[in-house]
Amino acid sequence: MLLFLAFLFPEVAHAMSAPGGEGGAAGGNSGMLFMLIAIFAIFYFLMIRPESKRRKERQQMIDSLKRGDRVVTIGGLYGEVQDVHDDKVVLRIAENLKVEVAKSAVSGKRE
Repeated sequence: MLLFLAFLFPEVAHAMSAPGGEGGAAGGNSGMLFMLIAIFAIFYFLMIRPESKRRKERQQMIDSLKRGDRVVTIGGLYGEVQDVHDDKVVLRIAENLKVEVAKSAVSGKRE
């Protein structure tokens, strides 16, 4: 992490490695605080926010399942929704073959 910061922000890396004698400790501390806030903002916009958006879209897809939808499960089973219950879905995966799977096991709808 320090090596990464040293390439992007050499003045911060110098402030982190200096034991404390060279001019303006207050400037180094405020710069360090700014860097921590910037790193958190980068993580938020590149990792946390997109993941929460994907999770919300997936939950909406699961809540909107209805009879006749073609879906695929996380295990790779393709089927057609025959019945929807509170926590499970009945899928027809072949002629006269139905299975019950958890709603959370449905990974997406297929056309």
